[in-house]
Amino acid sequence: MTELIAAPAKLARNLLSLNDLGEEDLQYLVSRGAAHAAGAAPGAPLDGKIVGVYFEKTSTRTRTAFSSGALRLGARLITYGPGDLQTNTGETLADTGRVFASMLDVLVARTTLTADRLGELAGHGTMPVINAMNVEEHPTQGLTDLTTLFCHFDRISGLRVLYVGEGNNTAAALALGLTRFAGTHLELRTPPGYGLARPIAATAAEQAVRFGSSITERHDMDGLPGGFDVIYTTRWQTTGTAKADRNWRERFAPFTVHAGLWDDNPEAVFLHDLPAHRGEEVSAEVLDGPMSLAFTQAQHKMHSAMAVLEWCAGGTR
Repeated sequence: MTELIAAPAKLARNLLSLNDLGEEDLQYLVSRGAAHAAGAAPGAPLDGKIVGVYFEKTSTRTRTAFSSGALRLGARLITYGPGDLQTNTGETLADTGRVFASMLDVLVARTTLTADRLGELAGHGTMPVINAMNVEEHPTQGLTDLTTLFCHFDRISGLRVLYVGEGNNTAAALALGLTRFAGTHLELRTPPGYGLARPIAATAAEQAVRFGSSITERHDMDGLPGGFDVIYTTRWQTTGTAKADRNWRERFAPFTVHAGLWDDNPEAVFLHDLPAHRGEEVSAEVLDGPMSLAFTQAQHKMHSAMAVLEWCAGGTR
């Protein structure tokens, strides 16, 4: 009887952080997301693939984007909620990942796990894992933001972006992504004690030097320069988190995005990753006004999700 020899396992493409991506892959995913936004026929590159969607935390846009995107690409879905897995009874992440990898072709996960621990779900590196947001970073939101900028401006290089609000996982992804495009400037104005995490800030600063971009962060709203192309904010209470300081709203109050910011930035578009709270981080006049791309940006989540799923599970590029 002929002995069967198993083929060596092919290492998967994970997206746990934007820093997992090389320069060509980052540019490809942005341009591919833009192509989906422009109506490119996706075909069915994931026909016969099974995509697991595991969300520990609430989600409207990201979960719908990946679910809808996977179905549009021909995949089938298995979904899991926070109480569904045996990790709740003590099974290790490595064992769970090993089982997942034997039955799924890709896993999309929103969890409280760090990127390193999320990687344990990759089943010894044979199943792609996509970080659909953790405490550290929201990489697929970062790709969405870059795709939105590219679709609107037909470029990313040279854009000036003002980010106002907490230095959260969305801000982290924006900093890690935007600083890799030459000539861009990212100005962050974050409340005292709520800035970018130091490792993220350090990495973004290093990238700025390498790619010819710039990034600054201050903890007040004084002396803002004008001429921004984009003004961006996020909700003050990041999904799945709580603030220990009972008086945190007092620190955040000066960082509301309002129409007055357009006095020195009359051509700027407005971005928000949603959900939004009108009257807190942004005024209704801005969110629902003519310069707002927030809901177009939300739609681009699906276009970016499709690009990521193709790249991770379809083997494109």
